[in-house]
Amino acid sequence: MRRISQIRETVETWRGMEDQAKDLLGLLELAGADGDESLLNEIEADAGVLQERLGKLEFRLLLSGEYDDKNAILAVHAGAGGTESQDWVQMLLRMFLRWAERRGYQHEVLDLMPGEEAGIKSVVAQITGPYAYGYLKAERGVHRLVRISPFDAAHRRHTSFALVEVMPEVEDAVEVNIIPDDLKIDVFRASSAGGQNVQKTSTAVRITHRPSGLVVTCQNERSQFQNKETALKILRARLMERELEKREEERARLKGEHVAAGWGNQIRSYVLQPYTMVKDHRSGYETSNSAAVLDGDLDQFMEHYLRSTLEAKA
Repeated sequence: MRRISQIRETVETWRGMEDQAKDLLGLLELAGADGDESLLNEIEADAGVLQERLGKLEFRLLLSGEYDDKNAILAVHAGAGGTESQDWVQMLLRMFLRWAERRGYQHEVLDLMPGEEAGIKSVVAQITGPYAYGYLKAERGVHRLVRISPFDAAHRRHTSFALVEVMPEVEDAVEVNIIPDDLKIDVFRASSAGGQNVQKTSTAVRITHRPSGLVVTCQNERSQFQNKETALKILRARLMERELEKREEERARLKGEHVAAGWGNQIRSYVLQPYTMVKDHRSGYETSNSAAVLDGDLDQFMEHYLRSTLEAKA
């Protein structure tokens, strides 16, 4: 029923735009016959709005992958750089959550491991909204930050790295079959601030998937059952990601070549000192407005990346 609703909404949107275009053409003929300048100006403004809307819908056509319309599981992990990289993870998490808010998506942090001094070692979040995975898959890879360190008393420039993973959220019993006997489930007390908040019962859950060796944990929910369900959701997403990687490898093998143009250790660099620039090394798109990017303005980067991958496939 959800799929039918999405298709119906898409069809109605395109047909509505078709009707708008026909109405504007009819008005244009009338305005031309009457020589009505004010009506011509109004038609021109409406046509501009229609054209902008058309551009956004045409971009949506780029999101035609099998799982592009799904919700996304986003994971960010600190790389080389110690406390600097952990602070960079926290900055990236804020950037992605701000992007989600701009699009009207819902978001929830499913698991978070704080850094020893500052920042975040690792975080997993769920982004819920139409085509969340289709957009966010453009962010997979290593993100590099260059800035004057706020943790360095000598005010030296530091380089930090963080790995971003994006996986489609899969529903129960869809594509991924998890056998209960393959799971090792451990429970432990969730960490807390201490005092009256100290956990007296074991609610945190760690699940080990024996065949793949994958380990997922969740301790943010109040009950052991909720933590287990959330951990299973993350596990399904990770298994799905592995399956997708296997399929891509098989397609590349059958095709006879592996297209890796533009990919390296980092997909994007964020330079804050001595100048400001954010550059995507895959598509070549860059901007000097790093503050806007770190505040969630990512659409141009996603669009340029998706268009470049479409051109590469063509």
